[in-house]
Amino acid sequence: MLRRIVSLLSGTGGAAAPDAPGAGVDRITIAACVLLLEMAKADDFFSSSELEKIREILRTDLALPPDEIDGVLAIAGREREDSADLWAYTNLINESFSDAEKLRLVEMIWEVAYADGSLDQHEDYIVHKLANLLHVKHRDLIAAKLRVKARTGRAPGAI
Repeated sequence: MLRRIVSLLSGTGGAAAPDAPGAGVDRITIAACVLLLEMAKADDFFSSSELEKIREILRTDLALPPDEIDGVLAIAGREREDSADLWAYTNLINESFSDAEKLRLVEMIWEVAYADGSLDQHEDYIVHKLANLLHVKHRDLIAAKLRVKARTGRAPGAI
């Protein structure tokens, strides 16, 4: 499975059989996971609640099979650590996602930001930076934030 994911990241992998381990994992999933990890680590504290939220997003929103989640997290974590910036990941998403899909990704990023019960100023900065790189309009960014706050029980006026 990991060999397949690495080959997808390096661009050397051919098409895998639909039922092969890792067949559903592609560079876009890795890119989205890198952004989610960037948010989780923005305040220099990667909480278990943030990790669980990312796992949930990978499983439910990005439809990743449960047996591939750890591999994707490991690869995305290495990619994030080795990367000088996030442009390559946001560029890939910009080329591949519709505006609605990018907005949903920003909403997922907000979900990770609020997973530990608070929004740190660094987290707020990162989500705004990522939204800008993803060409998500500010009003849509704020609307996504308000939707997440409503679902998580956060007061609308609270950061």
